[in-house]
Amino acid sequence: MLTRILAGAAALAAAAGFATPAVASTPSPGAEPQVVGGTRASQGEFPWMVRLSMGCGGALYTNQIVLTAAHCVDRTGADSSITATLGVVDLQSSSAKKVRSTYVYRSPTYDSTGGDWALIKLASPVSGVPTLPIAKNADNNSGTFTIAGWGAAKEGGAQQRYLLKAEVPFVDDSTCQSQGGDYADLKPDAELCAGKLDTGGVDTCQGDSGGPMFRRDGAGEWIQVGIVSWGDGCARAHAPGVYTEVSSFASDIAAAAGKI
Repeated sequence: MLTRILAGAAALAAAAGFATPAVASTPSPGAEPQVVGGTRASQGEFPWMVRLSMGCGGALYTNQIVLTAAHCVDRTGADSSITATLGVVDLQSSSAKKVRSTYVYRSPTYDSTGGDWALIKLASPVSGVPTLPIAKNADNNSGTFTIAGWGAAKEGGAQQRYLLKAEVPFVDDSTCQSQGGDYADLKPDAELCAGKLDTGGVDTCQGDSGGPMFRRDGAGEWIQVGIVSWGDGCARAHAPGVYTEVSSFASDIAAAAGKI
């Protein structure tokens, strides 16, 4: 299993908005996140999207907390090393809001029973940027989802200056597991799969780790149902993207957010 995170110098350059070659976190040809097969998002279309300086994505959970992936951070504790960029689709825009982190909370179950989620507390609340509500039950865990990020637009490609978006269909747990390899070990209570199973061509990829997968709820409002976690390569046929099933951890996320 390969997560979809950048490493080293490439992550720092990508966070600054430069299109540098993507560098995998391992030399294996496996899972690396970016939005493949996407189109450019409009300014203000997904205002809660966050770019993190370690080369991950995220979504604004409260006006001072970013929800991202556990594999994007090392541990729980004080941490002022992360810069969050918000409020823009163009990472080089002079209108970008940039806020440093003060604390990181990493899911304590990630390395055991799953739960690839983490919270990053910012040094100050962000004004003028809406938050993205998370799913509290499984009602919206199927259908067609939207993905977005600044990751590579092809497997092994460069990070993007502009936010890209795409839509991916739900893949049920048993079908996802039947693809074999790491997919056979899918955690049905902790993970969701999505992608064009037969053809590939649309997916998150390297640099999109931690970003949200979302859809409209019954009231027509955006709601986050997944967090970009891992996959086998990018946009390959019979290799869907795997996302943290947010509804399974909604109460844990809320409890942690109330304490940091």
